[in-house]
Amino acid sequence: MHRNNRTVVRFAYILAASHSGSTLLSMLLGSHPEIATVGEMKLSRRAMGDLGRYRCSCGALIRQCGFWQEVREGMSRRGFTFDMANAGVDYRALKSPYVQRLLGPMVRGRVFECVRDAALWLSPTWHQELPAVHKQNAALAATVCEITQAEIVVDSSKIALRLKYLLRYPDLDVKVIRLIRDGRAVALTYMDPGGFADAKDPARRGGGMGGDRARERLSITRAAYQWRRCMEEAESLLRGLNRSRWIEIRYEDYCRDSEAALSRLHDFLGVEPGRQPKEFRSVEQHVVGNGMRLDMTSELQLDERWRSVLTEEDLRIFDDVAGEMNRRYGYN
Repeated sequence: MHRNNRTVVRFAYILAASHSGSTLLSMLLGSHPEIATVGEMKLSRRAMGDLGRYRCSCGALIRQCGFWQEVREGMSRRGFTFDMANAGVDYRALKSPYVQRLLGPMVRGRVFECVRDAALWLSPTWHQELPAVHKQNAALAATVCEITQAEIVVDSSKIALRLKYLLRYPDLDVKVIRLIRDGRAVALTYMDPGGFADAKDPARRGGGMGGDRARERLSITRAAYQWRRCMEEAESLLRGLNRSRWIEIRYEDYCRDSEAALSRLHDFLGVEPGRQPKEFRSVEQHVVGNGMRLDMTSELQLDERWRSVLTEEDLRIFDDVAGEMNRRYGYN
């Protein structure tokens, strides 16, 4: 689309706490012929780990994947250098330690965000590199749309702070999908990400490298707190966004009735209804993010293992830390 003689890329951003089902949702959406996704477009090197062993959702090693080679070539034609090791699209990966410290905290209230913005503008690095990161994100989105012949690209990066800056770039027409999942289920994934937030096949976990991700495990107290803070962060950001630009969807809803949930989202995004394939994995996708992208089945199964795994003490602690918020979203 065009706006004021500029090409504007249509862009959908999934805003959520991690392990809320954003990768699955992005793949469901991306199977529609007018929508494309590569999952988490922030392309964090820290999250992907060893790029020599990290696998694309197509199964190929990411550096050998033909699609990502096309992306690099497409970016080059637009005048941009693109390398998975330093993709240039992560706002939190700027070189200045001063900037990195300021971008560490979550989105908070308006006063705090004004202070953050003022402090960032004192940094020459922020002035110099912010426009470059904006342009790199828009170029990547446009390249993905060009390769896939899609009209809109979905970013499942989830992070509110990334969304804050994407919303400020006029060459991106951003709509927000706020994804919500029962906090008890999310807390369990933080307690054991290998067992409850990764590929079903243990050999495919850790980006295709295997492993139990034991170093990432949190206590129930920390897990509940992290989920609550992510929800507060999303609420804070959305307060300042026109209601016409965002929609709320629940993980449980699209697992139970994907057709109805996707119909709502297609209408919100402005794509033609009725073009969603029955098997979302029948469409080849090249997704970065949660390990479920490496599973083989298109069957949607509501994951409520928290009901049998969390102990009474776990549930008591979760309720003390985040129960009020969970109930506010209808999870009793």
